[in-house]
Formats: sequence, C-alpha cells, structure tokens
Amino acid sequence: MSVAARRLVFLAGALPLLALLVRAGLALPPAGSDPKAYGQTMIDIATTERRTSDAVAAVNFDTRGLDTLGEETILFAAVMGVTLLLRRLRGEHEEPPRREVHGRDTPGTSDAVRALTLGLTMPLVLLGLQVVSHGQLTPGGGFQGGVILATAPLAVFVAGDLGTFQRIAPHAVVVAGESLGIAAFVGVGLWGLTRGSFLVNALPLGTFGDLWSSGTILVLNLCTGLAVAAGFVSLMVSFLHEALTLRGRGS
Repeated sequence: MSVAARRLVFLAGALPLLALLVRAGLALPPAGSDPKAYGQTMIDIATTERRTSDAVAAVNFDTRGLDTLGEETILFAAVMGVTLLLRRLRGEHEEPPRREVHGRDTPGTSDAVRALTLGLTMPLVLLGLQVVSHGQLTPGGGFQGGVILATAPLAVFVAGDLGTFQRIAPHAVVVAGESLGIAAFVGVGLWGLTRGSFLVNALPLGTFGDLWSSGTILVLNLCTGLAVAAGFVSLMVSFLHEALTLRGRGS
C-alpha cells in the first residue's frame, strides 16, 4: 500500500473519531456544576458498604473489577507480544556491545550516579510497597505502586549494567510473578462465585481506616501490584537487551 493510500485510510478513521471526541467534549457539564448522582452513590458505597476511603479503588477493584481484570490481561498480552517480537530468531547470533562510538570510548557510569541510584533503590521499593498496600486508604494502588516497584531494578541498571539488572530480577521469576498476579486476581474472582457472583467482595471488611480493611479490594490491589511490577520489569529487560546487543545474521 502506498503512503498516500495509508494516509487516506488513516484519515477515514481518524476524522470521524475526532468529530465524536469534539462532540463529547462540548457536551460535558460546566466546571463546578452539581455532581451527578452516580458519583455520590459511589462515595456512599465505598465508605459504608466497602469501608474504604478511596472511592476510586472501590470502583476499580469492586464495582468494575472485571474491567480491571481486562486491563491486566491487555498488559500481559502486550508484554508477551514484545517478548515474542524481540526474541532471538533461528540463525541469528548476538555480539557484545561495542565500547567505541565513532572512534571514542563510551564513558562508564560515574561514581556520583552510582551512589545516587543505589541510594534510591530501597526507598523506591518501600514507596512502591506502601502505595500498593494502601490503595484502599489513599490515592494510588496496584497499578501506580507496581510501576514504582519496577523502577527499582531500573535504578540498579543505571548504577551497574544489564547483567546486574538480570541477576536481581531473573527472567523466570519475573514471568512467574506476572502470571501469578493475574492468576490470583482471577482466583479471587472465582472464589467470589461461591458467594454469589464473580469478583464479589466476600472477605471480612474490617474497620474503616485500618490497613486490613475493604475485603477483597486490598487483595486485588496486591495482585495487581505484583502483575504490573513484573510486567514492566519484563518489558524493560526486553528493550534494554535489544538496545545493548548487536544482532546479525549468521552465515
């Protein structure tokens, strides 16, 4: 297909979509208008029926928990797709990265960068765990905390090299963690079937404001944090390995 034909196909789909987005934007209520009944209802459900102070978490992991499972599945499929695309092909050999660029030696990591990134590793882990485990109480949760946790191995890579990155985050462990997170999410949903419906909040709700509260919302946050952190680490390993390795066809 020629470039002109591709542009026509793109415009044929993009222009109607743009028109719909503009129409939807113009139909939004004015800023500061009275809140709709749905929002107030969700606040009441979150605080009284689910005993969580984060209404967004109640929506993501309870009222619309099936949508969140779909988002995790999309992330899992994206990671698997990248891994398959960047895998080593038959007849393809890998060479170590060259240390020279245009006749100049590639500078190594400075001591200041090493000290800074290594000093940030443990705080990043603690912050990620705090965001994941307190998603039912404060803004955050499994998605946000999982991304923060994934940056900790990246800081180690900046301070060292890809080998160190892979030693602290082995590929087999990372893949198993992502699979376990999604499987546990589904398992919680299936266990809810014994109480009436898929992903029903069937655990004890605890006391409002406590860490061990909100029932399955806390558990699903932990499952999501594990799956997201492992998924992003797997993506970074694939991209970094591809970027730092020279590939060529064998004879």
